[in-house]
Amino acid sequence: MTITDVPVAARPRGRRRVVGTVLLWLLLVPGLCWAVLRLGGWDRGPLIPLMAFTPYVALGSLVPLVLTVIRRRWVPAAVAAVTAAALAACVLPRALPDLDRGAATGVELPVMTSNMLFGGADASEIVRLVREHDVAVLAVQEFAPRAETSLAAAGIDQLLPYHELAPESWASGTALYSRYPLTDPGAKRNKGGFQQTWGTIQPPGAAPVFIESVHPLAPAVPDSYAGWRTDLADEPRSDGDNPRRILLGDFNATLDHGPLRKLISHGYHDAADTVGKGLIGTWGPYDGDPIPPVTIDHVLVDEEIGVRDVSVHDVKDSDHRAVVAELTLPAAS
Repeated sequence: MTITDVPVAARPRGRRRVVGTVLLWLLLVPGLCWAVLRLGGWDRGPLIPLMAFTPYVALGSLVPLVLTVIRRRWVPAAVAAVTAAALAACVLPRALPDLDRGAATGVELPVMTSNMLFGGADASEIVRLVREHDVAVLAVQEFAPRAETSLAAAGIDQLLPYHELAPESWASGTALYSRYPLTDPGAKRNKGGFQQTWGTIQPPGAAPVFIESVHPLAPAVPDSYAGWRTDLADEPRSDGDNPRRILLGDFNATLDHGPLRKLISHGYHDAADTVGKGLIGTWGPYDGDPIPPVTIDHVLVDEEIGVRDVSVHDVKDSDHRAVVAELTLPAAS
């Protein structure tokens, strides 16, 4: 049979089928490449900020899967299914509570972190959250001098009288407030330029625990990528002979970023992920910016520390939401 023997009406249908198949393959490529990069931990360069949106890509990967099945293109459908499954394996566990949540009994310790957006967030709302959730430790980022003044005026010192403060204009300041005395408190400037404050507390009946307010450099522009990676690599570990630690703050990274996953692998678990709330957004549209919410504020706790619950709360005049984690410290031996 030659081409002249093919019915004229069948030729356009054949061409449409070929074009449709090509378009389906092209639709598959972004999700497939994203899955390979995510699984390989290859978040480099401009991919660093983009990788924060992996949950949305995972959801979008269902579109080519549905279309290829509807069109009965079985080879691309198989590739689409593998891609969707790989991305789901990266994302879905954050919505499922872990069987092992650390210590089930011991000393309760509610903690909270809040980024105050250049110090301008509503201090009265932050103090209200501290009071309502009986927060024992508060970590604050973007702690400008006006934030120190507004929090004091709102009554933070009556609730959390011990503190280590490093206020600075713009976004580099930080603070740690505590109900319990802070042993060996201190502050340092990370290589990205942000301050981080820390101290050790020992609630009655519990072993000492080291707590740090964390704020790595944001990977917003190319010049910041190396500093972001270095800041995360320099955060203290909680494995080996180290004391129990809690890191909480604005990590400027999601669980889809390799450097944060590497940090967690050194003796931590992410509190929100542990209780199945790891997909709740903490930064993005909360001050009116048209940005899909992503989860970059975290509470990382030593694997021996229990996580009972996590809640996320809007704070007026901040682009971040506050994160409250209800923890259980193992009893002192």
